[in-house]
Amino acid sequence: MSEEIVIDDISSKSVSKDASISYIDSSAINNKSEVPDRRYSLWNFWICGLFLKVLLFPDYFSTDFDVHRNWLAITHNLPISEWYYENTSQWTLDYPPFFAYFEWFLSQFVPPVVKKDGCLDIVEVGQFGWPTVFFQRTTVIVSEILLYAVLQYYVNTTSKVRRSQSFIVATSIVVSPGFLIIDHIHFQYNGFLFAIFIASIVTARNGNYLWCAAFYSIALCFKHIFLYMAPCYFVFLLRAYVLNFEDFKFKSYKDLLFLVKWCHLLKLASIVIGVFSVCFAPFIFQMPQVLSRLFPFSRGLTHAYWAPNFWALYSFADKILSIIILRVPYIYTFITRFISSPLIPASVNEIRQRVQEASNNGSKGLVQDVIFTVLPQIPPKVTFILTIFYQILAVIPVLFDPSFKRFIGSLTLCGLASYLFGWHVHEKAILLVIIPFSFLVVLDRRLLVSFMLVSAAGYVSLFPLLYENADFALKCLYTFVWCVIYFFAIRKTTKLSSSVERRVFFMDRLAIIYICLLLPMVLGVQFFDVMKWKYPLFEKFEFLGLMTYSVYCSLGIIGSWVGISWLYNFDEPLWE
Repeated sequence: MSEEIVIDDISSKSVSKDASISYIDSSAINNKSEVPDRRYSLWNFWICGLFLKVLLFPDYFSTDFDVHRNWLAITHNLPISEWYYENTSQWTLDYPPFFAYFEWFLSQFVPPVVKKDGCLDIVEVGQFGWPTVFFQRTTVIVSEILLYAVLQYYVNTTSKVRRSQSFIVATSIVVSPGFLIIDHIHFQYNGFLFAIFIASIVTARNGNYLWCAAFYSIALCFKHIFLYMAPCYFVFLLRAYVLNFEDFKFKSYKDLLFLVKWCHLLKLASIVIGVFSVCFAPFIFQMPQVLSRLFPFSRGLTHAYWAPNFWALYSFADKILSIIILRVPYIYTFITRFISSPLIPASVNEIRQRVQEASNNGSKGLVQDVIFTVLPQIPPKVTFILTIFYQILAVIPVLFDPSFKRFIGSLTLCGLASYLFGWHVHEKAILLVIIPFSFLVVLDRRLLVSFMLVSAAGYVSLFPLLYENADFALKCLYTFVWCVIYFFAIRKTTKLSSSVERRVFFMDRLAIIYICLLLPMVLGVQFFDVMKWKYPLFEKFEFLGLMTYSVYCSLGIIGSWVGISWLYNFDEPLWE
């Protein structure tokens, strides 16, 4: 291995007798008394970003704005026993209790002028003005300070040799197009929530496993989407902190008792149980109601428009097949030679009837259960099985090598598996992939192509969230500049962990071509959206633009998944 490469992670040899301090950045310890290098300060980015975010106050905001306004009203006006039962508005509370506590905390700071504006009114449809908009957007900016603080700690505790790389990772996250689009325009609190999740990653890197478990448990109690990462955290903490393979010698079955560090297991279990107890204790007698809010399977396979995952291609294939079969019935006869009922409809007439009667055939952008006209229907258990299967494949290597590299690789693949095969995946969930991947890509340059694919396609897939034409130039220019700066910076600061560069050049070039074609795709869809207001013919294909985004971006994200999966499972030198 090249001497230029310094791996700042938990090596497989680092799980020592006292696993809680098995990995410590010696350079960070020696530098604790030093003044942090101002060249690596994130606060300059926060100040510059503050001006842009304030300018975006009057911009478009989604229904999520009224969702959070309603949650402020619910938690402020009602006793805790009624929070998860209130349904005056369709935007019922469907986040875990820690986030409900967070909303209650924010509601305590609502000024009188904002209260008079209707911010804390429990109504079917929110009626509010500028004071409420100003207050809620300010809470997003203030809460996001936690993200900067956590990432600044990540930079400061990195050895000097790799500090420039960690600074690139940190800045790429804090100025991410995802946070700008979702939080500061569309409106959510992902910056604050992902700060807690990132804290678990940073403490895992530093070998502070108890803090890692605590931060992950807290993040999970704030937003249950982090549940998708649970297999990775469970296996990593079990192998790195609880199991004692180094000193274990098997002579009889009684020796299996010494395989487990019972004191460590007790500490870990106490922290996890303690966090969940604080979170759910007030709702212990309401758990069925709380769980029904957190996991509403009735919402259907796909979201309002197809998130760019495997089911987007599946929905697209169903749509194309239904069109082709209705126009060329012979195709149906050919298909039935290989597939028969009940997997597909019994006749062409049944397909025609489904097309006419289906309330949502996957192409209307409705939040309902999708009915496929040709391909088999997908129940929730199928998505669950596929997700768990690919997550198991991702966590098995961590059992043998609980290094930080393997942990982050597994975390990224768990996020990808849940995004590609999960039930009712939101397009915003792509952050669950890009954020962990950002910590991984700087460890080896061969991961860059996969990172470029998922980042470019993932951020572009968020564009339809901002449907106002005034935002078109902003989202395109901001994302383009981010990609150019950080793709170039990561390439310049990362090395290969092997002297031999094993790459498939054709696939790399194909990925670059794909990324370059994202801009023409976006411009073409925008042209179509403009034309549909001028020509009635285009109105018949209103969902075509969203379909184009979903299908094209899904190709890039699936391509990234294939690329990193190959490296994760078959390129051992990369993970040494």
